[in-house]
Amino acid sequence: MNDSDSSKEVTLIAAASENNALGKDNKLIWHLSEDLKRFKRLTQGHAVIMGRKTFESMPRALPNRKNIVLTRNKNYTAKEAWVAHTIEEALSFTEGDAQPFVIGGGEVYSLFIPLADKIELTRVHASFEADAFFPEVDPTDWELVKEEKHFKSIDQPYDYSYLTYLNKTK
Repeated sequence: MNDSDSSKEVTLIAAASENNALGKDNKLIWHLSEDLKRFKRLTQGHAVIMGRKTFESMPRALPNRKNIVLTRNKNYTAKEAWVAHTIEEALSFTEGDAQPFVIGGGEVYSLFIPLADKIELTRVHASFEADAFFPEVDPTDWELVKEEKHFKSIDQPYDYSYLTYLNKTK
């Protein structure tokens, strides 16, 4: 689908645990400062698509990015963000961006994973109790093309890996 623009590379970006946990009670479960810096570096200057709950969990719209909030609520308004009610509408707001990012949460990742070209996943090597989960990355559809391991340290409480997947079905 890709917004009828095949040059667009829709990228899911997430940090998920071994059991695919993303968050609990609309909050991140862990704090990995290096991962947050990487998220900022990769998404800066791009459109970011997120669900309403993800948007509301942030103190404000992400700076230096075009914030797009996907919601079923037709009356929803968001300060400093575009509001979309369908996947197609959200993607239409990314016009002119060669690599829009989908940044969560669990429901939104599930909606976009069939359309995505790439996944930038930080795999936190632990399991957590959660109420939001990243969808399963099916190895028949996705190829792991890059893996970068990182070990826990004083300011990084868990081992984690940066995983880059490309969609094999596109």
